[in-house]
Amino acid sequence: MFIIYDLIFLVFAFIYLPVYLCKRKFHPGFQMRLGILPSGLKLNRPIWIHAVSVGEVMAVKNLARELRITYPDKKLFISTVTPTGNKIARSIAGETGFASYCPLDLSFIVRSVVDKVKPFLFIIMETEIWPNLISYLYCKNIPIVLVNGRLSDRSFKGYLSIKFLLKPILSKINLFCVQTPSDAERLLRLGVSQDKIQITGNMKFDNTDYADLKEDYTDYKLKLALEPEEKLFVAGSTHADEEEIILGVYKNLLKEFPYLRLLIAPRHPERAREIEKITLKNGFSSIFISTLHLKPNPVRNTNLLPKNKISNGANTYNLKPIFILDTIGELVSFYAIADIIFVGGSLTRKGGHNILEPASLGKPVIFGPYMFNFRDIARLFLENKACILAHNKEELFLNIKDLLRNPGKSTQLSQRAKAIILQNQGATSRNLKCIEETTKLETLSNPKRKVSLR
Repeated sequence: MFIIYDLIFLVFAFIYLPVYLCKRKFHPGFQMRLGILPSGLKLNRPIWIHAVSVGEVMAVKNLARELRITYPDKKLFISTVTPTGNKIARSIAGETGFASYCPLDLSFIVRSVVDKVKPFLFIIMETEIWPNLISYLYCKNIPIVLVNGRLSDRSFKGYLSIKFLLKPILSKINLFCVQTPSDAERLLRLGVSQDKIQITGNMKFDNTDYADLKEDYTDYKLKLALEPEEKLFVAGSTHADEEEIILGVYKNLLKEFPYLRLLIAPRHPERAREIEKITLKNGFSSIFISTLHLKPNPVRNTNLLPKNKISNGANTYNLKPIFILDTIGELVSFYAIADIIFVGGSLTRKGGHNILEPASLGKPVIFGPYMFNFRDIARLFLENKACILAHNKEELFLNIKDLLRNPGKSTQLSQRAKAIILQNQGATSRNLKCIEETTKLETLSNPKRKVSLR
């Protein structure tokens, strides 16, 4: 079977290689994906956690802390796919652990990495299925637990089409801890045994420490040189085509709310220059956050101020620059000082991004109609009137205007959102309990599997 999976992976890699090159994903840590780890790496049978990107890494933060308490003699080996996820993983792994990149799913590479790391346990965040990696871990009698599992509409449709190939791989996973009953039902349809599935909830509800709520974040307000009467609208995790919509909406809002400021935080910070051109095309100048400092910064007095003006009845106001977040790890801090937040990837068919971050900070949250990556969370919030759905730019404009006119509505949205978050916490502890039970069973049984490694 390893040969079959190798062939499938190579075909996929050949097709995807041009895209990979265009997106410049051959980062400095790519050698780890080829199985090249530091020669002196000694972790003494660590717990290996695999989390693809930022969202999954953030969700595993609390679980990592609990694992250290439960298994005090075990270090953490955390693998990711993206550089941004890896940066956060390094902080979670700490000085004793190690943050790496997930090895490419070729049999000779995964064998090399697994034999070097020698994990005590392998934990998969959400639903990352790497056939060769899972198969070799199974051959080496290493328990595999999938936590925070979910199957999006798109993933499930794709998995169903290759069920005959996927079912043998899924059978090698000891336990699936999934978010919702619908995720459990989908796994059953893919051939997973009922006794291997536990519905434990979504660990992202447990991450209430996205920012230190004791802080008032005055430094970040000073960084933007916000005046007392100014309101900040943050468009977070935006994708291509969304910035044009947001800038159009913002320009119309300025006619009634001239003291509204805008910060755009693209999902991929490397798009910052592209967004700078878009803002210029729309009649705005822009300022990169990386050029500012955590101290009073007289943005309004710099030469970067545009010449354009906007009229509001008898008054005329200067158009102030658009802030563009071109750094990593600061979005939550700007969410913390925002008055209104739009979560991107949802006005275009990207599937949306995590709304729990801004909601847990007590901010009114708006998103578009394409939230299929966070389908259940979005539905829960909408059913409880704890967020706002804007189907298009017209609705986005009207809803932001309504929130600016009616501050009490923002308070109501915040209160309902926090109540939902509190009601849905506890997935981390439930997953930890399942992990403990699985490792105990494996230690007691320790089956000697006669599986070919060819």
